[in-house]
Amino acid sequence: MQFLFSLSSFSSSAIVLFSLIAFVLFCNTNAVLRLPQNISVPAVIAFGDSIVDTGNNNHLKSVVKCNFAPYGNDFSGKVPTGRFGNGKVPADLVAEELGIKELVPAYLDPQLQPQELKTGVCFASGGSGYDPLTPKIASVLSLDDQLRMFKEYIGKLNGIVGTERTKFILANSLYLVVAGSDDIANTYFVAHARELQYDIPSYTDLMANSASEFLNQIYALGARRIAVFSAPPIGCVPSQRTLAGGLHRGCADKYNEAAKMFNSKLTAKLDSLNRNLPNSRIVYIDVYNALLDLIENPENHGFHVVEKGCCGTGDIEVAILCNPASPICENASDYVFWDSYHPTEAAYKALISPLLQRYLSSFF
Repeated sequence: MQFLFSLSSFSSSAIVLFSLIAFVLFCNTNAVLRLPQNISVPAVIAFGDSIVDTGNNNHLKSVVKCNFAPYGNDFSGKVPTGRFGNGKVPADLVAEELGIKELVPAYLDPQLQPQELKTGVCFASGGSGYDPLTPKIASVLSLDDQLRMFKEYIGKLNGIVGTERTKFILANSLYLVVAGSDDIANTYFVAHARELQYDIPSYTDLMANSASEFLNQIYALGARRIAVFSAPPIGCVPSQRTLAGGLHRGCADKYNEAAKMFNSKLTAKLDSLNRNLPNSRIVYIDVYNALLDLIENPENHGFHVVEKGCCGTGDIEVAILCNPASPICENASDYVFWDSYHPTEAAYKALISPLLQRYLSSFF
């Protein structure tokens, strides 16, 4: 028997039912989290460092790049997009979880389509930080540079959708601000560029003050819902274990203590901003303990390797040291880290979904 039907063989009610089913299935596959009624999040906009950089560094004269294999090994088509990992990064995953779009494009991408501006872009730059010296050392975009691009973006958005819609998008979008790890790990401890000027308490003051100033600036431009990621347990990433973890490559405690000190000051700054900035929803996102749980209890989350990255030896390779000549592990999903500094897409997924479920209501 052949089951061949023309569209005319369906009743109008069947067509409506079929359309509704298709619509529901489409929505369920594109939006994991359900927003409260009458709440809209039109765009995801990212600032900061390599954790959310989706390719801006491709267009800079800097060695802090990853637009080559094996980066992007698990990305669609195995394309090395300039994301510092094997696949999607948190900016993409947040947008996907909210049902906005699958990927958040880099603002500097010459192929960026004007329509993408309405649903969000990424201004982040791998190697950047709250300390103005950090991006200078790496020859990447500072937060001031990212702020300048944000202002340019607002002008372009105005030209596309008009003033009122632009104000709505700016006020209702979700902003991700992710920085601090490069300040602590690279500028302070590895490069020793600030040690003569600052001890850890005063350096973390500098970082927290800079973070507060940046948040004030994007608020003044219209941002209201701002997710500010804490510094991670940076002493436990593979490269810092290698550089400062001793013979047994344990977590570098002084790095982690600096991160925790900064996080406590950042929390206080955000509390102050929320008290003083009307209608602000500036939310501290505790990545430190979430990532530490993956590292200390990997089997609980389906991981098996935490002290090494998937690329090369896993001890030190990152950016240009993780390159086409580097062997990679058989299954990146077994690893918390892709290279010696950045988590795998699987680790990001294990972090982002629970964090969104925990904090999303704080933005409304």
